[in-house]
Amino acid sequence: MSGQAGPPAPGAGAARHLDYRVAHVAEHLAAGDLGELGVRIEIRGESVLLTGTVPSARCRDDVLRLARDELPGTPVHCDIVVADTSAPDRAEEVG
Repeated sequence: MSGQAGPPAPGAGAARHLDYRVAHVAEHLAAGDLGELGVRIEIRGESVLLTGTVPSARCRDDVLRLARDELPGTPVHCDIVVADTSAPDRAEEVG
């Protein structure tokens, strides 16, 4: 036996590189003005998925723009929900 593991699986280097880039985006989200948000970033195959809840559409757009700027060439899917902060239109019934 030669003790060699053989060539890496196709795309293995790219996957490690994507891991590093996604970790970099997560650091930017945590360290910046968006750090208070509950946004998660996950690798899904060869793309990235953003999930969580943010207080405004502008905030969602800022998170999406940051991810796309930091991950050029990687498909970024956004499932970020904008929280409804409007006042209720009727009284809550307690019963």
